[in-house]
Amino acid sequence: MLTADALRALIADHESDRVELTVSTTNTDKFGEAICAFANDFPNHRQPGYLVVGVEGDGTVRGGTVTDALLRNLGALRSNVNIEPLPAMTVQKHALPEGEVAVVEVLPSDLPPVRYKGRVWIRVGPSLRGANQREERILIEKRTGLQRTFDARPCGGCTLDDLVADLFLVTYLPAAVDREVIAENERSVAEQMASLRFYELAADCPTHAGALLFAREPLRWVPGAWIQFVRWAGTTMADEPVLAHRLSGDLITVLRELQALVALPAQPHPVADSARRERTATEYPPAAIRELLLNAIMHRSYESNAPVRFHWYEDRLEIQNPGGLYGMASRENFPRQTDYRNPVLSEAMATLGYVNAFGRGVLRAQEALRRNGNPPAEFTFETSHVLATLRRAA
Repeated sequence: MLTADALRALIADHESDRVELTVSTTNTDKFGEAICAFANDFPNHRQPGYLVVGVEGDGTVRGGTVTDALLRNLGALRSNVNIEPLPAMTVQKHALPEGEVAVVEVLPSDLPPVRYKGRVWIRVGPSLRGANQREERILIEKRTGLQRTFDARPCGGCTLDDLVADLFLVTYLPAAVDREVIAENERSVAEQMASLRFYELAADCPTHAGALLFAREPLRWVPGAWIQFVRWAGTTMADEPVLAHRLSGDLITVLRELQALVALPAQPHPVADSARRERTATEYPPAAIRELLLNAIMHRSYESNAPVRFHWYEDRLEIQNPGGLYGMASRENFPRQTDYRNPVLSEAMATLGYVNAFGRGVLRAQEALRRNGNPPAEFTFETSHVLATLRRAA
């Protein structure tokens, strides 16, 4: 709670971007916009903002009485449906020699941007205004930075006993940590995993990334973590399936076995170069299929129960991963801009040598298609998924 001296200091610093002074007791829109702006904390102070009712804009305390009705109205802003998501705030009454004032303390939100009546409000110096697209994007990036990604969160219910320790100790750890460091290490398995973000010591359980990579039965904890492969007899799902396969298990094994799926539609066959010569060609280059499948595994939403879908039709391949574009990536900047929905998994896949760390997978796939004579891969972006379509070589 603010002390009288701290309140005096806030009022005196009336040009600050952490205080809004007003004498109005009924301007709900002004209150809502100010609360929204303080919750968004655009200057990134990571400190509370204050709406002070009963003080002129120049810092002059107007005097008067703060009624219970005013305090109830200010308190009701905590559940105002026009402010989303709701910020944490408190309402206080202070008695100063000049009269009483009401103070609303608003904590910075961990879920910016916060909107009032659908619009994002921010403080820039002493002024309150609506955010433009770039400023709103900055707030979205802040939200991404504040939130722990799904793969880094504790996987409730999963325990160390549910993991295959050798997958971590024998397969992963030597690829991630210098062998001399491992030899000198006296920490427990849980502590070693925690150092690589695969275990949450406070919750005493693996993270979702740890469960995906090392659990005996990852689907118990992440039901959508599998790949559906179907070979269709025609060009639509209304045609008969010729071959179907479900690839599941710990992600290390899945990545190792992925090559068998990649090889199915990439079988080489002879093509006449001239009347006397033949060359070997493939309808789909394996490098492109591999890159796009790895991209789907790495960037998919594991909070969805849907699998990665790899469907082979007579005229095309389709690779669909749950979850739309994430973070900084957009329709306009894809694939030049990379952002990571699953940074722990992405780092693990790079450590194991399956992907590069430079966000070049889609560009590499497009180059492989070009060299093989295929059209460029086509991408469809929906809120629920991203679909990559590969057409046969001419």
